[in-house]
Amino acid sequence: MEVTHFSEIEAEFIQRVHSIIWCNVATVDDRQRPRSRILHPIWEGATGWIATHRNSYKNKHLAQNPFVSLAYINTADIMKPVYVDCTAEWVNDLAEKQRIWELFLNTPSPLGFDPAPDFISPSHENFGVLKLTPWRIALVNFPAPSHEAGQRIWRRH
Repeated sequence: MEVTHFSEIEAEFIQRVHSIIWCNVATVDDRQRPRSRILHPIWEGATGWIATHRNSYKNKHLAQNPFVSLAYINTADIMKPVYVDCTAEWVNDLAEKQRIWELFLNTPSPLGFDPAPDFISPSHENFGVLKLTPWRIALVNFPAPSHEAGQRIWRRH
């Protein structure tokens, strides 16, 4: 079932992704092959943030293709996955990087964490912030009488 406004799924979306925490994130490499890794974004409404290494394969992949696909699956309830298809862009503004650093630092564990042991500081050359802007979010509920009946899908217009 398609929903028109993000607000129709927002509460359930945030509850699911913030309780699952870790998701599979797929990019496309320079030979057009998918490449997956496990990351954990923090979502503010329909915007996701990933604290990650700037000098990584993700950087090379996103320079050629800014689209990413996320899959969240809760091992305690595998019948309710979440799929998020996004564009990803690096945030270079130091004030925004500082804000996201504080978001990760001040969000309670296990979703939040102290980025300093891995990234040193918000101004460190290897600290990267990816901004995720979804164009499609699917909240899935199985079992369902049909594939369409088991999903609520929001698309950015």
